[in-house]
Amino acid sequence: MLIFTAKGRLDKGRYFPVTAVQRFDAAAKRIENGVYLGPVGCVTFEGKLSWKNRMLAFIFENIRIKVGPFGPLQISLGQAERDPTTKDPFFIWFYIDEEIAVAQGKGGGIAYWCRCSRVT
Repeated sequence: MLIFTAKGRLDKGRYFPVTAVQRFDAAAKRIENGVYLGPVGCVTFEGKLSWKNRMLAFIFENIRIKVGPFGPLQISLGQAERDPTTKDPFFIWFYIDEEIAVAQGKGGGIAYWCRCSRVT
């Protein structure tokens, strides 16, 4: 589960009751963000990341859409071959351990993640 709050204020937060997963591969400098709707399908975004100190900036290069039993459709977002910068979307990490992570996004929202072993 992924929870976003507006401008860091818990009383004005928004909750999305779907399975959302982000994968970060710091060695390969890749990020994948997906929303999974069980057997109905999923939408994933994949791209590059840049991680310096507490800031992780990213650029999504491709969208993959999967509906039911059909194979995924991949759409290129036409991003230039460059590394992400602070002009792109980013997270500033506040807390990370083996089970949870907390960060603030470029727009001010707070994101919470928990480790999971599989996507349902």
